Amino acid sequence: MGLVRHVVCAMSGGVDSSVAALLLKRRGYNVTGVFMKNWDSLDESGVCSTERDCDDAYRVCQTLDIPFHQVSYVKEYWHDVFSNLLKEYEKGRTPNPDILCNKHIKFNHFHKYAIHTLGADAMATGHYARTSQEDEEVFQQSHTTRPTTLFRDRFEIRNPVKLCKGADLAKDQTFFLSQILQDALRQTLFPLAGLTKEFVKKMAAEAGFHHVLKKKESMGICFIGERNFENFILEYLEPKPGNFVSIEDGTVKGTHKGWFTLTLGQRARIGGQKDAWFVVDKDIVTGDVFVAPTTNHPALFRDTARTDRFHWIASDPPAELVRTQMMECHFRFIHQMALIPCTVTLNMDGSLWISLSQPVRALTPGQFAVLYKGDECLGSGKIIQLGPSEFTLQKGRERLVANRQQNNEPIPDPAG
Repeated sequence: MGLVRHVVCAMSGGVDSSVAALLLKRRGYNVTGVFMKNWDSLDESGVCSTERDCDDAYRVCQTLDIPFHQVSYVKEYWHDVFSNLLKEYEKGRTPNPDILCNKHIKFNHFHKYAIHTLGADAMATGHYARTSQEDEEVFQQSHTTRPTTLFRDRFEIRNPVKLCKGADLAKDQTFFLSQILQDALRQTLFPLAGLTKEFVKKMAAEAGFHHVLKKKESMGICFIGERNFENFILEYLEPKPGNFVSIEDGTVKGTHKGWFTLTLGQRARIGGQKDAWFVVDKDIVTGDVFVAPTTNHPALFRDTARTDRFHWIASDPPAELVRTQMMECHFRFIHQMALIPCTVTLNMDGSLWISLSQPVRALTPGQFAVLYKGDECLGSGKIIQLGPSEFTLQKGRERLVANRQQNNEPIPDPAG
């Protein structure tokens, strides 16, 4: 009888993690289910959804006859994710807590708990994603000690594990995993890698997990649920009223409770306006939020952005990018948006300039620019600066033409 591998599976009380645990058990592993509590609260109807989810996870573990633990990361979530989120909103950005939660909680604190405290050979989650490793290779990772020196030996042959899209492209969750560390990825199994959501639901039904199948898919902010966002954020940040200002003529259209309650591209609720206006920019010094009439106004479209220091899943940037400072790949900044071809330029400080093949609507500072090469998710960087909008470029061209006409100069042909 060979060695039975011990795998700790993160259990959320949902269908995906329940089926992940079922598959691991069927593969003959020694499975422990662990529920993470990351947020203390009642939902708007006064029910603590965390308690309900924990009970659901426990029932699944009972059905599978596997041990169940629960662990609290409420303090860590507050420090590593939520306080960061509030700071970002105060800077006028729109953060992505789901990406931060995976980076700091699930693939950091929980990973260490699974491997070091519970002594597991690997951890597993119910994400729709894949890595370049077979299960056996994952288990070998726990028995090779990584060098503890600050700098790796330059000649150490490293074969980084790749993060790749899951088979169900409609459900692929690599976007949310784009900030995780190589060390955690090397010790992670994704049992749902080759499955579609439909098949996973079918397996859950056959296994008798009816209580988790009845649940709605959670779509709200990670662990905050589907509450009214403006009310929620105003519980933590002081209202900072300001004006809605037209980007076209500078007229004041109405007032808002704080720029942090609004994100680029969303419809601005402005009393007394019969047409829809959309948020196109913010000035956090004056508190003005700029709006434009129509959902596809040119002020909403941009084709360049700069990130902060980019996080590469492989730890280091791709060789071709280091060699030439430029690389072609694909970009998205919203989960499930269509991938857009782009060219990236590597800056000296590790940040990237990303130039898109076409302008996209509502590129948003604070969101993550996630890059792909084929099926591989290369990593992500937080967008901290935007290039000019189509509207700004249009205005610039009009000014140039007007100046030239005034001075009787020839007008250059933009196509030339």
